[in-house]
Amino acid sequence: MAGVRVERGPGRPREERVTGAVLSAVLDLVAEQGMTAVTMDAVAARAGVSKPAIYRRWPGKHDLLIAAAETRIGTLTVPDLGDFRAELRTVLDARLEAYRMPGTVQLLAALVSAAQEGGEVRGPYQRYVARIMSETRKILERGIARGDVREGVDVQAAATLVAAPLVFRLVFEQQLPDERLAADLADLIARAVGSPA
Repeated sequence: MAGVRVERGPGRPREERVTGAVLSAVLDLVAEQGMTAVTMDAVAARAGVSKPAIYRRWPGKHDLLIAAAETRIGTLTVPDLGDFRAELRTVLDARLEAYRMPGTVQLLAALVSAAQEGGEVRGPYQRYVARIMSETRKILERGIARGDVREGVDVQAAATLVAAPLVFRLVFEQQLPDERLAADLADLIARAVGSPA
């Protein structure tokens, strides 16, 4: 709110510095050497912080990787633009910007690999994916309510259809997705799920 000042305690700037340094260190290590380089020792050394400072914030390597990933590929907020295709293009453009940043291909590959480990780490990765896809589900649901997305569309399947092509292009085809791909995807998906004229 305008005019409201938030008083910060003396420890807050240091905490933010430590958090930023640690998450940047994770992203750098993944980009330079891959997931295997991300150890608590390596992150602490790269970030210039102690291991206890890391463990106070993140209990394990997977929590740390997800937190770092969220700084690069996090949740979105898309305003109601009155048109599903326009909102979809906003999502695709935002993801395109993140995916074209240096090191994102290695980050996505690390996330795919880490999520396959199964066991107790599976839940945190599933929750991360649910968070980053939540806005796509929201614009699909808004489109259904507005009438420009047809009723009965499987929202989860459609959200996956939105997310998958850019990741596949980047990680598996080893090509940077571009604006043409985003525009084509927006058209194809809008036609696939749109209400009949």
